[in-house]
Amino acid sequence: MNKKDYYEVLGVSKNATDEEIKRAFRKLAKQYHPDVNKEPGAEEKFKEIGEAYAILSDPAKRKQYDQFGHAAFQNGQAGGYQDFNFSDINLDDILNDFFGGGFGGFGFGGSARKARSSSKGNDYRVVINLTFLEAALGCEKEIKLKVNSACSKCHGKGGFNEKTCPTCHGKGRILAEQQTIFGYMQTQKVCPNCEGSGKTFESICDECRGSGLVQKEKKLTVVIPEGVDENAQLRLNGKGGESASGGANGDVFVEFKIKEHPFFERQGNDIYLEVPLTFPEAILGCKKEIPTLNGNVLLEIKAGTQNYTKLKLKGKGLKSPNSLIRGNMYAVINIIMPSKLDRKQRELLEELSMTTLDDTTEFKEFKKFVKENES
Repeated sequence: MNKKDYYEVLGVSKNATDEEIKRAFRKLAKQYHPDVNKEPGAEEKFKEIGEAYAILSDPAKRKQYDQFGHAAFQNGQAGGYQDFNFSDINLDDILNDFFGGGFGGFGFGGSARKARSSSKGNDYRVVINLTFLEAALGCEKEIKLKVNSACSKCHGKGGFNEKTCPTCHGKGRILAEQQTIFGYMQTQKVCPNCEGSGKTFESICDECRGSGLVQKEKKLTVVIPEGVDENAQLRLNGKGGESASGGANGDVFVEFKIKEHPFFERQGNDIYLEVPLTFPEAILGCKKEIPTLNGNVLLEIKAGTQNYTKLKLKGKGLKSPNSLIRGNMYAVINIIMPSKLDRKQRELLEELSMTTLDDTTEFKEFKKFVKENES
């Protein structure tokens, strides 16, 4: 199903600042929150607004969305992305940040208590080195990294002989009084004894030291799309560290370093190739075999081709990761003058120089300027 553009959902431009995005979300959330708006479709609209804000308010997710659109969060699209689990988005927490808990709980992915007590696992950043052609044509790379994983000894619990926390009685949160200018007010906070889990243990696991996590090596296959650029970043959702509190796994962010090619040069989705010619080839014209990203082609050079002429090969450039459109390739003519001549070559050139090779507009204009400059 085609999704509506997130910027359109919030009614902001693609150049909107973080503050403009926040203001737009705040306004729409008040308008469509199901506790306030009972009209048909308000609940779905509210979820759509929350989803858009969750993506655009996160710098990393927004960057991915700007580069790849909705494909950034769909399996098999944009090269190695995994399905983005929108149930991880907790609208209660987002609304509490804005309105201080003024709205009732409307879990976008489970109860408010569970969402608040379950933190996400660690994210990881990996840099992959690519050759020019690997980046241009796409490839697969296997990476290894150490991530937090559930401890096998305690099965990720952090201890043994689990029991209900005596401080919060299993709720994970406790009430606290705070003096304000309006008098004493009661607020809820995470239980310091069980850190929100509602459970404690008779003995702590010595393998993970109570964290429930240990570092383990993990292998991942990264599918790199055609035309990926050095500034692009792939997000592998859920492939990062596991959560000790039952939350979602973290993510792996893959960045690229691309080695320069000795002949091809990239400018956006276009590529440039300098083609050396002898001056007889340029004067008389010729057919020159040149390389492209997809094999060699025969390029026709017309007689009298000038130095630095750019010959366009349409559609022979790079493909954008989020588009089917390809750039172009440009063959840039570079006429090479010989530094040494044998006797026969010199004689032929001297004989050629006796002819009227300078009978062109450029030579005539230059001679005229030289003459005028004498006075």
